[in-house]
Amino acid sequence: MKIAGRRPMAVVRDGVRWADDNLPPGVRTAAGFLLMVGGVFGFLPILGFWMLPLGGAVAALDIPFLRRRLLDWLDRVGAERDGGKRSDGSSTPGSGRPT
Repeated sequence: MKIAGRRPMAVVRDGVRWADDNLPPGVRTAAGFLLMVGGVFGFLPILGFWMLPLGGAVAALDIPFLRRRLLDWLDRVGAERDGGKRSDGSSTPGSGRPT
């Protein structure tokens, strides 16, 4: 995932989608907490403050209530930036992703 030169929301959205598709539930939580810890040291080279919101979002994927809200919110934010198109290609409400 290329981070340099991208908007923070795009990084968070792509990171959450990647984690949702490729990591099992327990690993997502651990990865989320590790990203948040790395974000605390964002003033160091390589690490960055972008890791804080990404870590929180990845950890939230394992909490059913937060997962639903997070994926819906990311779809809304993505739709606003992409000109009204949702991630599944539709323009109607709903994420098109399982909860």
